[in-house]
Amino acid sequence: MERDELKAWLRLSLSPGIGNISARKLLTAFGLPQAVFEQPTSALQQVANATQLQSLRSEPATLAPLLETTWAWLNQSDDKCVRHQVVTLGDAGYPQALLSMDDPPLMLYLLGAAHFGVNPVPELGQPTSSASCLAPEQWLIDPDHCLAIVGSRNPTPQGARNARLFAKALVQAGLTVVSGLALGVDGAAHEGALEGLSDGDNDQVATLAVIGTGLDRVYPRAHHGLAHRIAQHGLLLSEYPLGTPPLNANFPKRNRLIAGLCRGTLVVEAAMQSGSLISARLTAEQGKEVFAIPGSIHAAQSRGCHALIKQGAKLVESAQDILEELQGFGTRTASSQVSAADAQTTGTDGAPESDRLLLQAMGFDPVGLDALQGRTQLETADLQAQLMTLELNGQVGRLPGGLFQRMAGI
Repeated sequence: MERDELKAWLRLSLSPGIGNISARKLLTAFGLPQAVFEQPTSALQQVANATQLQSLRSEPATLAPLLETTWAWLNQSDDKCVRHQVVTLGDAGYPQALLSMDDPPLMLYLLGAAHFGVNPVPELGQPTSSASCLAPEQWLIDPDHCLAIVGSRNPTPQGARNARLFAKALVQAGLTVVSGLALGVDGAAHEGALEGLSDGDNDQVATLAVIGTGLDRVYPRAHHGLAHRIAQHGLLLSEYPLGTPPLNANFPKRNRLIAGLCRGTLVVEAAMQSGSLISARLTAEQGKEVFAIPGSIHAAQSRGCHALIKQGAKLVESAQDILEELQGFGTRTASSQVSAADAQTTGTDGAPESDRLLLQAMGFDPVGLDALQGRTQLETADLQAQLMTLELNGQVGRLPGGLFQRMAGI
């Protein structure tokens, strides 16, 4: 992209009163942004209202500094395999899956080794290939091979584990996992997707993160390292200009992109007011598959999933349930074949008899220390010591409120 072309796209995106829908009408009427700004007032009046017309006639004050920042970012080359890209609504490489939306973003900022559509043209200072990088055609993101995994920012230990293990199995089956880089389920899903790449296996896009800030920022900060690994084995995507801070309104809005870029959405854990339900609703409205993992009837984090299942989402107990619904996947690995019945015995084979009995007494619902004492008749000190051992072994998770929960496999 030439500098003047970038300037025109940025100017259109920054113009007050010109949202994605209005901008698309202008582009449909006049072509590229450069042509929009060259139109006489009489022509623009046919498409824009008086406020928009005035906005189009003057450059935003923030345009010049943003142009400098974006141009420098595009020409940055920190990693020979990671590209900095800006894809506009007029580019052949713009994700086709988003074009059917009412308000597709004018511009998408991309950071990573992967890309959409046609092979990207490298920006200045960025090599086309390297002996350690895959050829561009191997890094193509196909929305038909993408599945979103979303859920609570404060999941139970089992919820985080479910997100990680489902993501791992789905990537091993050939899918790309899409999520939002948030704390909780999102982060666990990205981590699991990266784990799904076997040793030395670098021939597929593991994961795509759709973020709610500018790509020059990582939010939350705790995911800085995770974002770097995603860029190396997938892609980070944002519709927001560089420098955009984490604003509350931007995160629900980006959910439409997560839904639009995927063949379906898996909700791992969600309260009734969770933003994950927005992604699920948008997925269903697009005629795509919604999957939900059931949980305890006593857990607030499961109520959103149970509501989705009542509304027609497919209840899933294993990754194989998803693969069978999507069809055409599941032949690359046997790891996705593990069923819920198998998961219930995970961690008990070969365990000491005392641990096995305690795990059976716990069941799979959250349980307090007093209730466990009543079931096992163990002394408090002995029970706490045994729980600590099981927690260190990853067989039991500690929940808020002094509760414990058995950790199942997938």
